[in-house]
Amino acid sequence: MDDIVDMLRECHDGGLIALELPDEDRLVEIEEQLLISLPADYKAFLLSASDIVCGSLEPATVMDDYAHNFLPEMAANSWNQGLPRYLIPVCETPNGIYAMSQEGEVVLWQPEQGINEDEVWGSIWQWAREVWLES
Repeated sequence: MDDIVDMLRECHDGGLIALELPDEDRLVEIEEQLLISLPADYKAFLLSASDIVCGSLEPATVMDDYAHNFLPEMAANSWNQGLPRYLIPVCETPNGIYAMSQEGEVVLWQPEQGINEDEVWGSIWQWAREVWLES
């Protein structure tokens, strides 16, 4: 995990945007808004890497209620599009929504096709290394 955060920080292009990292209390507020628990790895990801701007993808953030990628808003929109309620969005793309299961697996969900079985990562850290860093 730490080595992936280090790689993301090396790629960080945050000169124009000053994002903040959340604390545990903020994550509790977000869970209350979502009415679902965040998986432990997702919490760790948000606590350590949600202030990073890297590549072309913009993972969810929890600190700016007005951001286009604010997690509760992203989740509401994703669930309205048909994303299964047990999945929590990580990142929206033109190709679909990367979302995380309670077991910690990240999948690509597409509105017309559902979960793409060829696009599955064992953890958010694997997704960050193989997808986000490469975007």
